[in-house]
Amino acid sequence: MIRRLYDWTLTLADHPHALWVLAAVSFIESSVFPIPPDVLMIPMILAAPHKAWRIALITTVASVLGGLFGYWIGAALYESVGRPVLEFYGKDAYFDEFAVRYNAWGAWAVLIAGVTPFPFKVITILSGTTGLSLPIFVLSSIIARGLRFFIVAALLWRFGPPIREFIERRLGLVFTVFIALLVGGVAVVRYV
Repeated sequence: MIRRLYDWTLTLADHPHALWVLAAVSFIESSVFPIPPDVLMIPMILAAPHKAWRIALITTVASVLGGLFGYWIGAALYESVGRPVLEFYGKDAYFDEFAVRYNAWGAWAVLIAGVTPFPFKVITILSGTTGLSLPIFVLSSIIARGLRFFIVAALLWRFGPPIREFIERRLGLVFTVFIALLVGGVAVVRYV
């Protein structure tokens, strides 16, 4: 089912209103949709490299707005909508334990989920459910999603089709390693 959804999403890159479709996918991916906007963004930038920055901006803005929708789901609809989404991603069992410490480290959680392959929607919903400060949530989302989508756009703009495989297969790993080093560095500075 996910593969068919992925293939269907990929075909939307050729749609006459592809930027609107990209915005819609970016929005719903941040709250409930399992396919990341990169699936649309990459072929769109490869087809029109001169629009790379515009495409990254649209993806970022729509993703942050979708994150706010996910936050609202967590805050207002946790029992009816939020919990089933977390159950779908297998994250519901960890919620109670996680919620206790979440707000102290919430900005980091949003930053990490925003740039790594971790499902961003889980963090948006948890942020709303635990009442993470909305300004902190929005600022962290803008930084994380902007970083992720503008780096992808910059790589595609600069290197074109040859970088596509790296982005699709290894960029998530690179982001994850970078975040691990960053968090590890902060921990070393803080505790040493």
